Amino acid sequence: MTELLRPHLLSQLDFTDVPGSADLSVELRLESHLLNPRGGLQGGLVATLIDITAGRALLFGLPEGQSIATADLSVHFLSAVTVGPARADATVLRRGRGTSVVRVDVRDVGRDVLAATSTVSFSVVTLRPGQVDPGRRPLAD
Repeated sequence: MTELLRPHLLSQLDFTDVPGSADLSVELRLESHLLNPRGGLQGGLVATLIDITAGRALLFGLPEGQSIATADLSVHFLSAVTVGPARADATVLRRGRGTSVVRVDVRDVGRDVLAATSTVSFSVVTLRPGQVDPGRRPLAD
């Protein structure tokens, strides 16, 4: 049986790296299909933006042969992202041999409002020989 190749879900989201004062800043443009019935960015997509941005911020300084896996993600939703774009600013708080921690603040850029704040913990894992870290590949082809 031939496996159908489909684009990864994340390639369908409009993530863009932007300059900022954090270790990594990523924006997500709001589109109608990403909004909840009240007109705000879906909370799960805010959490996804946080997780992707935090993980990528850690990958920049990770030695070859190591990867990370989200161990804990805590999000405090403060305000809806209704104008956008949603901008996640990730700051690495701790780079450890076994665990690393990143803080991420999400702003509704169009309204200049802090929409969410988050702390994400990652387990640092060693890749098996020949294993490819999918996190080091681009989000879109």
